[in-house]
Amino acid sequence: MSRLRLPSPALAVALLALFVALSGTAVAAGVVPLAKRALTADKAKVSEMAKRLGDGQSAALVQRAARTPGPASSAAGLVTTKTAAWSIGPSGGNDLAVTCDSGQKAISGGFDDPGGWAHSWDSRPSSDGGSWRMYITVGTAPSTQTGTVFAVCLR
Repeated sequence: MSRLRLPSPALAVALLALFVALSGTAVAAGVVPLAKRALTADKAKVSEMAKRLGDGQSAALVQRAARTPGPASSAAGLVTTKTAAWSIGPSGGNDLAVTCDSGQKAISGGFDDPGGWAHSWDSRPSSDGGSWRMYITVGTAPSTQTGTVFAVCLR
């Protein structure tokens, strides 16, 4: 006579994980309609406020808001990119630096290599943070290679 065996602990854990995953999608499916209703309610509140203000005032308010700089335009003014040309002969290497303007800090950097022969071995901010440094080498290239190094600077 054959006996039924109890499921292994691994099967129990797998089933539990399956049910948790399926319930997560069910919850997400229920949240999306709630988000749509909240968005519709927000639009209704905005239109109600516009009715209270009157047509002339709401139009002036919208125009004033359009002229006011937002977070994206403000952040764009804080970031600049500085560049410098580089030139390295075959089987050579050089430690290159791109300096930011006074009062700015280098937060990132990189280089381009149109010929495809150069490699960056070290990319780092300078000790004072005012420039970005890179050590670039050129392999057994057929001639001197040139390109651009750049630094992303933050005010």
